[in-house]
Amino acid sequence: MEDFELLRVVDVDYLHDYTMRLEFSNGEVRIVDFEPLLHGKFREELRDKSKFIQFGLTDWTLEWYNGVDFAPEFLYEHGTAA
Repeated sequence: MEDFELLRVVDVDYLHDYTMRLEFSNGEVRIVDFEPLLHGKFREELRDKSKFIQFGLTDWTLEWYNGVDFAPEFLYEHGTAA
C-alpha cells in the first residue's frame, strides 16, 4: 500500500486583485485567480476586495472571515504553475 499525503496549502501571498500565489505541501507553487470562483451566496460578498483580503491560512487551506474556504485540490487544479 502506498503512503498517501493529503494536499495542503502551506503558504500564501496575496498578489493583486483576486490573485494569490499558493505553495502546496507537494512543493509546487500555483497562481490562482479567484475572481471566476467567487459565485454563490457567501462567496459573492468576497468580490468586495476589502473583504477578499480578509483571509487566513489554516492547517490545510485558506479560509475567509465569513467561513468560505476551498479544498486544496480544487485550488491546485484551478491554479497555473508559477
